[in-house]
Amino acid sequence: MASLCLVILSVISVYLFNWVAGLILSIIIALEIGAIARIGLWQKYSQQLYEKYEPLILTTIERHQVILSLIRSVSPVVGDSRVIESKEELLEMVAQSSGAISSSEKKLITNGLKFNDMKVEEVMTPRSMIESVPMNELLGPLVLDDLHKKGYSRFPVIDGDIDHVVGMLRIQDLLTIDRKAKSHRAETVMSKDVYYIRENQTLQHALAAFLKTQHHLFIVVNEFRETVGLLSLEDVIEALLGQKIIDEYDVYGDIRKAATANPQKNNLPTKTRRDV
Repeated sequence: MASLCLVILSVISVYLFNWVAGLILSIIIALEIGAIARIGLWQKYSQQLYEKYEPLILTTIERHQVILSLIRSVSPVVGDSRVIESKEELLEMVAQSSGAISSSEKKLITNGLKFNDMKVEEVMTPRSMIESVPMNELLGPLVLDDLHKKGYSRFPVIDGDIDHVVGMLRIQDLLTIDRKAKSHRAETVMSKDVYYIRENQTLQHALAAFLKTQHHLFIVVNEFRETVGLLSLEDVIEALLGQKIIDEYDVYGDIRKAATANPQKNNLPTKTRRDV
């Protein structure tokens, strides 16, 4: 049907106007219909013809608005170049695309579009599942073995409760201590750098903070500055890429899976924080 309309309108164009204008309008009609719009040769020469006869085309269009309206009325939406007005509309187009992009590319595009709107609280490990180490804990062989089995690469070191985090203990650091020595407490091995982030901050802000601080784990706090969860760099990257990543010291691929396997319940008030 589109081909028939193209032929009829081309004949009408040549009949109503001189053959040059008719030919040019026929090409424009063909491109408007979209049947041959994707052919590179047509695109090249139609552009050249338009540039050469632009005054004639514009004059003809101005004088024959009815014909132009008729052309537009029978044109299918195949070549539609409508403006995308919202992120939601673009997400819908990506979801409905079939064959144009692979499933992995579709997933990456979708996650990328949603990333800026996602909040820390959506991907963090919740408070009830945080594994921590008391600052006065003796790091003997049994404790070290237990920490390895928990499946994390980093642990918050606490002074009494999870609202009082005084440092971070890395499994990597535990590999270098003398296991025969009995004087190693968590507070002597831990890093004292602790960073805090609000639960309502965006993941975009969190990623920028991770890059700025060169840190891998943030304590998540609420408006009352109470600890509500943990956010790792891996959590943010996984949200962006839509797939799990595992560092060299992780037993579990998902920090929330490890937390669920080893739930801890911590409560109580809070101190001054160093926020990011």
